[in-house]
Amino acid sequence: MKIVIWAVLGALVGWVATMLVGGGGGLFWDVIVGVAGAVIGGFVMNLIGYHGIGGLDILIALSSALVLIATVRAVRKAGSRPN
Repeated sequence: MKIVIWAVLGALVGWVATMLVGGGGGLFWDVIVGVAGAVIGGFVMNLIGYHGIGGLDILIALSSALVLIATVRAVRKAGSRPN
């Protein structure tokens, strides 16, 4: 059940992360990456012992979504450079 919560939270946070870092990847793509980031963030937090669902989860999801969106954009940008 927690994965569903992280996925829904990730969709919302992915949209917010897109607003914070600006457009570029497309809203749909950024929401998908936000969901993935939130799920990864939730998984990592679960590994280190955090098992709660609360206000801190929004910050965890937002920060992991921001990092993943920035990483995906950097990789896409680096891959599109002409040689």
